[in-house]
Amino acid sequence: MTINWFPGHMHKARKEIAKVMDEIDAVIEVLDARLPLSSENPLVNSLRKGKPVLKILNKSDLADPTKTAQWLNYFNGLENIKAISLDQDQKKLINSIPEMCKQMVPVRVNQDRPVRVMIMGIPNVGKSTLINALLGRRIAKVGNEPAVTKNQKRYILKNGMALSDTPGFLWPKIEDQESGYRLAASGAIRDTAIEYELVALFAAQFMLNEYPQRLLERYKLKELPVGSDELLDEIGRKRGGLRPGGVVDLHKASEVLLHDMRGGKLGPITFETVAEWIFKQEEAIRLQKEAEEAQLQLEADAAKKALENQNYRKSGENKYDA
Repeated sequence: MTINWFPGHMHKARKEIAKVMDEIDAVIEVLDARLPLSSENPLVNSLRKGKPVLKILNKSDLADPTKTAQWLNYFNGLENIKAISLDQDQKKLINSIPEMCKQMVPVRVNQDRPVRVMIMGIPNVGKSTLINALLGRRIAKVGNEPAVTKNQKRYILKNGMALSDTPGFLWPKIEDQESGYRLAASGAIRDTAIEYELVALFAAQFMLNEYPQRLLERYKLKELPVGSDELLDEIGRKRGGLRPGGVVDLHKASEVLLHDMRGGKLGPITFETVAEWIFKQEEAIRLQKEAEEAQLQLEADAAKKALENQNYRKSGENKYDA
């Protein structure tokens, strides 16, 4: 599923962020702990210009704790990056975030100047909720729909740290099919912008493959269905999704599954692993190398052919002159 998703306010957000980034000392990037790299906006790396980043794997209470630990190890092994996992009940950890940011920019602190931090993240990762927790009061608008924040704002925390909020924005085109489905299943993309039933079929197959026991328990199934279609059919029958004549309302069944998944009623789940992403990166590098080698070969063949044509013309001219 390739998603084109770049509304006007997201384009505006990108321009505003690029304009003020020179005045920022560090970046807080809020990720969804259930899909840490799919929810990582590749535009952030290009916009932050090498500034240190605190990656917060938010909603960790909804994510598989073993896989979250693996993601933290991965991110913390990268240069100029610190990563923590977080849920909104961890007040003490939330209160320590400003100090973590200070530690990332000691030069600014040594100059006795306030640390300027920009908080970034795609829609619906909990960015506004985190801001309210940092401020200790409800300032940023919170919603369970993506793209609630529309304009850039700046807040001064009690410790003097300047925190700039940005609208949640996605990159222009989500080309990785699985990432698109994961984002849609998590709720990062508005339901009106996706093919709802297709996303539910993806989610159903994922649960069958990775967390089958959760399905048996949640929907009181006697046995696992053989495929995603059959699973949605069972969910529809058990959750009031039957139309007249015993036909299952696929949209209703899809809503039940996706809402259960997003709300944690199917238990803590993680859509992607570090090993999967490393393999994907290695595969992308391999394909890029093959494409570059193929291009070089085409250019070499074209140059060879041009030289042969030139020599052929010269030989013909010499024959004529003779």
